[in-house]
Amino acid sequence: MDKEKLISKLNWFYSLELNQVDLYKSQSKAFADEYAGLVFEKLTEIEQLHVDNIFTKISELGATPTKIGDVISPIIGSIAGKIIGMRELHDVLKINIMIEQKAMKDYKELINNVKYSQYGSNDLIRLLTQNFIDENLHTEWFKTKLSEIQTLEFSIKP
Repeated sequence: MDKEKLISKLNWFYSLELNQVDLYKSQSKAFADEYAGLVFEKLTEIEQLHVDNIFTKISELGATPTKIGDVISPIIGSIAGKIIGMRELHDVLKINIMIEQKAMKDYKELINNVKYSQYGSNDLIRLLTQNFIDENLHTEWFKTKLSEIQTLEFSIKP
């Protein structure tokens, strides 16, 4: 993988993570009175760390993070978050699972592609892997919460 392709991929993640920051921020407001709202708030913080770390990595490669990501991603994330936030929690969780799975797939692909390139430093691989782990943990929480909701829907209440 050459430097330009790597920067392009990192910019993709920069935009994606910015989108997720605003998505979860909107969802935290939509579900503010619920435990899920606190979880979405925490996810906002984690995704912001991803944004900051990817920004730094792009800068270290001598590039500037895409302005499209700075402008468009927050708007898309905020709008999507508000629209999604109008739905029931179980629908929101299903959508979030799909978004996180896409992120994991793309992180895994980039990790595998960069490992054997001249830009595949241990720091970069560790950063990408840590982000992958976070996305995986988010997905598992969403799945667990969704399962809990579905179990309660189909249980007999005394």
